[in-house]
Amino acid sequence: MELKNAMQISASGMRAQGERLKIISENLANSDSLGKTPGSDPYRRKVVSFKSELDRAMGANLVKAQKPQQDRSDFELKYDPGHPSANADGYVKMPNVKSVIEMADMREAQRTYEANLNVIDSAKAMLNRTVDLLRQ
Repeated sequence: MELKNAMQISASGMRAQGERLKIISENLANSDSLGKTPGSDPYRRKVVSFKSELDRAMGANLVKAQKPQQDRSDFELKYDPGHPSANADGYVKMPNVKSVIEMADMREAQRTYEANLNVIDSAKAMLNRTVDLLRQ
């Protein structure tokens, strides 16, 4: 594999993880967003999945983030009859965002991003070393 290809593959991974971090941030920002009318649904957590996409010009598979999908897990119900979003039984649907899970996902995405960055840095160092050797 050429070093240029390795750098482009890692860059595609960084872009994909950047998209994932954006969605995780959106989830965290909306973790308290409730429905606007009684009984309506609150914010629903989004998740990003990835796919491998062939770049024919490079002859390599790149990573691409797919369109974010909604997490279909159930909403938690909280009894709060005085809340404007409460249903007829006094329950408020809470977003299905779990801060601990989002923070763990964020850390994983950050580490994957950093690993891809390290690959690019290593490839650049190898290219620079090759140029230095050719100059001698």
